[in-house]
Amino acid sequence: MSSKDPHSQIPASSRGSWSSFLKSIASFNGDLSSLTAPPFILSSTSLVEYSAYWAEQPALFVAPAKESDPEKRALLVLKWFLSTLHQQYCSRSEKLGSEKKPLNPFLGELFIGKWDEDEEVGETSLISEQVSHHPPATAYAIRNEKHGIELQGYNAQKASFSSTIQVKQLGHALLTLTPPGADKNDHSQKEKYFITLPSLHIESLIYGTPFVELEKTTRIASTTGYIAKIDYSGKGWLSGKKNTFSAILYKESEGEKRPLYTIDGQWSDTFVIKNARTKSEVEKFVVGENKITPLKLAALEDQDIYESRRAWKDVAAGIENGDMDAVSIAKSKIENAQRELRRIEKAENREWERRFFKRINEVQDTDLMQLTRMLDLIGSLESDKTGGVWRFDHERAAGAAPPYHEDGGRGLGLHE
Repeated sequence: MSSKDPHSQIPASSRGSWSSFLKSIASFNGDLSSLTAPPFILSSTSLVEYSAYWAEQPALFVAPAKESDPEKRALLVLKWFLSTLHQQYCSRSEKLGSEKKPLNPFLGELFIGKWDEDEEVGETSLISEQVSHHPPATAYAIRNEKHGIELQGYNAQKASFSSTIQVKQLGHALLTLTPPGADKNDHSQKEKYFITLPSLHIESLIYGTPFVELEKTTRIASTTGYIAKIDYSGKGWLSGKKNTFSAILYKESEGEKRPLYTIDGQWSDTFVIKNARTKSEVEKFVVGENKITPLKLAALEDQDIYESRRAWKDVAAGIENGDMDAVSIAKSKIENAQRELRRIEKAENREWERRFFKRINEVQDTDLMQLTRMLDLIGSLESDKTGGVWRFDHERAAGAAPPYHEDGGRGLGLHE
C-alpha cells in the first residue's frame, strides 16, 4: 500500500473496524465513554490518571506562591497553565504515536500519588477520584503544603461529530495560593484563580493517528482582579500552524484593550512572553527544555483495590498483550459488579459515598461567585452535566488511609 494512502498508518487487520468506527461517530453525540473503538486505538490508562498532567513540573506549579508582587503572580499562574498544555494534550500522542481512547473510570475509582522535588520545591501530592458515572466526571486535588498552594477541580467531556470529533470540556479548575508573608491558615489572606477548560477537536482521524488540537478560548480570573485570556487557533484541515495560541493578561478594571502582558507561540513547543507596555521580551519558554517529574505511586500490591492501576491491571495487561478476549472478560467483571452496586444503592435509596470530594452549592461560595461574575459565567457552570460542582473535602481526606472502601472488593467483582 502506498505511503500516501490515508489508511497507511492503520494496521491491515484493523482497517475494516476503523472504517466502521469512523462511520459510527459520524452521527455520534454524547460522552466519549460510550464510543467502542478498534483495539489498536485503545489505551491501557484510565481517564482518572489524566489529572496528573496539571503538575508534572512542580517547580512551575509552586512558583506563583513564591512571588510577592500580585501582577507577577498572575503572570506566573498564566505561564504555569500554558506549560501544562503540552502534557495534557500532546504527551500521549508523542509517546504512543497517536491519541488513544482511555479506559472509562468506574464510580469511586482513585488515582493517588506524589511528586518529590528538591528541598526548595518540596512534596506535591495528587488525589484524583471518579465522583460521577452518569454523567462521567473526575475530580482532583493537587497540593503543596510547603508553599501553601493547591489546585482542585473537576471535568467531564461532551463529544459530537462535525467533520471530526468535537469535544466540549465541562467543569473548571480552581487554584488557591498563599502569597509570601500571608498566614496559610487565614482564608481571607488567600487568593484564588478560576480556570476554564479549553474545547478541543481530534485531528488526523482518517489516518488512524489522531491527535488533539485546542480551539476557542480559555480564561483565568483572580480574586486580585487580574484576568488572562487565551485564544487557540491551531492547525485545521487546510491551513494553520499546529497548537498556536495568543494570550493576554490584563487588569479587570482597565479592560483587555490595555493588556499588561502578551504571550504568543505554540503551546506544544515555544512561546514568548512580552511586557505589553514596554514591548520588551520577558521570557522565551521552550517546552522541551523543562523536565518532567515522574509521579510516584505505591507498589501495586500496596494500593487500595479501588486505585486505578490495581483495579484495571488485568484489563491493561490484555490491551498491552493484544488479548481482547481477556480484556472483555476483565472489563465485564468490573462493569457487572458496578451495575450490581448501583442496583443495591437504588433499592436502599442511598448514594455512593465519595471518599475525598463533596458537592457544594455554588451560590453560597462567595469567591466562586466573584470569579464567575468576572467572566460572565454566573449560573452557567452546567453542574447538571458533571453531577454537581465538586470540591475537595479536607476534613475527610485528613482521616483517610487505605483501605478506602468497605465493600471487600465486591464493587470490582472481587471477594477478599
